[in-house]
Amino acid sequence: MAHTCKTCGAVADDPGHLCSPCGDATKCSFCGTPNADTTHMCKDKLATMKFVCNGCGRVAMEEGHLCKPSPIG
Repeated sequence: MAHTCKTCGAVADDPGHLCSPCGDATKCSFCGTPNADTTHMCKDKLATMKFVCNGCGRVAMEEGHLCKPSPIG
């Protein structure tokens, strides 16, 4: 099932790949977008991330939150 971003109109199979995804009733603490799920990654949130996992590709602000952390940038 495809999801459409309410902000920019982009379409994705996974709502976490959109800047304004549908799904969970939580609000993004970085951009204020309503209905953001745990995989929501807006520009402000991404800018604060300091590490990427070489195992699964997730990003985090602290290396202890990843299994194989590597500094970003």
